[in-house]
Amino acid sequence: MKKTLKFMMIVLSLFLVFSVAKPAQAATDLPESHPFYEEITYLMDKGVVTGYPDGEIRPDQIVTRAEAAVMIGRVKGLDKTQKTTPFKDVPIGHYASGYIAEAAEAGYLKGYLNGTYRPEEPVSRGDMALIIERVFDLNFIYFHDIKDVPYVTYYYEAICRLLAANIAIGYPDGTFRPKLEVTRSQFSAFLARALEPEFKNKASIANSYKRDKTKTYTYLRHERGTSVDRYVKVPGTDGGEDQFVWETQIGEERYPEQEYETYKEFAIGYPYSFQNAHLVYPIEVGKSFVAGYNPDPVYYTITGVDQTVETEYKTFTNAVEITTDDGGKYYMVEGYAVVKWIQADGTIYSELKSVE
Repeated sequence: MKKTLKFMMIVLSLFLVFSVAKPAQAATDLPESHPFYEEITYLMDKGVVTGYPDGEIRPDQIVTRAEAAVMIGRVKGLDKTQKTTPFKDVPIGHYASGYIAEAAEAGYLKGYLNGTYRPEEPVSRGDMALIIERVFDLNFIYFHDIKDVPYVTYYYEAICRLLAANIAIGYPDGTFRPKLEVTRSQFSAFLARALEPEFKNKASIANSYKRDKTKTYTYLRHERGTSVDRYVKVPGTDGGEDQFVWETQIGEERYPEQEYETYKEFAIGYPYSFQNAHLVYPIEVGKSFVAGYNPDPVYYTITGVDQTVETEYKTFTNAVEITTDDGGKYYMVEGYAVVKWIQADGTIYSELKSVE
């Protein structure tokens, strides 16, 4: 009898262990071919996204303000216990009242001037930008000219912060479409990109020149030795949320750096400081562009495409050559950003050594 009980206890313990460790069950309406399959699955495994009783996830259904509150609440570990909210249209009995109340208190969500929250209304792309900015306390900003988002709109800066954080990218025609309603899968993608660098790589234009945020890049900087660039989290300002940046390490010194890319340009900049355009799209030989202000305009010119350039890492045959106003040259390659920089006197300033 004792042996039987012992055996049953072992079986039960194994069942509990594997039940806890088992990943979220795949949704019946989420094929692996879905563009945001990986992001949704990632959030399902974290318990942020859950399906419906019929086994569906309904990825292409418009996400409501209540559903957004629930997903945000789960990401931030808020108390889901139903409670009184500051909004007259969200009673204590509403399924999301706990998350809505907690998110409102934390400043992640805001209501309307008439005291309502409108929980069943859809979330727009503009409002989504505001929500993500508040939840993740996005510090860095790169001001863009966005065709359909004037500077005076209440969500302009939030959208610029999402672009700087590689969470969103906009559309090829230069618009962001802030009034477009967001689906459950799209909202999941934005959340996943805010949480995990692997998914930020997907917020890119076709044939992007940005580097892979999951890899480490080592450069020979011939005046300063070797530098190593990694995409890491650094402390936010004033005790805020940690922020993802490229961090360059030279010896014991570390410098934060950001890469920005839209359908218009590729730029590199320092957080809270200036940014310099390094490449403009579409790429055309002979095209000149303003690289930055320091305080006078600095002009660069695209002087070659499909160039062969040798680096310590490898020989590239598809480099874009850009000539600076002082006669220097640098070379950019898709997926690698700048692979080599040569000063006007022919001295190599930096070149790619390895990618791991």
